[in-house]
Amino acid sequence: MAWTELTITFFSVIATILVAMTIYEIKRPCLERKGFLPIETTRGDRLFIGLLVSGFIHLGFLALTDFTLYIALAISVAWLCIVLRWG
Repeated sequence: MAWTELTITFFSVIATILVAMTIYEIKRPCLERKGFLPIETTRGDRLFIGLLVSGFIHLGFLALTDFTLYIALAISVAWLCIVLRWG
């Protein structure tokens, strides 16, 4: 794996999100809720699903296109915001 500035930024953002969500969960525990996902999820479940799909988005961009990964990053951030808000 090539550790470019973009990959370092990607993993740094994931680590920052995990730390922030952990602190937020400790301060304000959440209840399970059901959004557009077909299961009841907690905030942590939605974060995990969002990060998992973001990884697949990046892998898909690497495998199928020659576009810059900034496009995949933008799509991943949008997806994560949607899942955390309405998932």
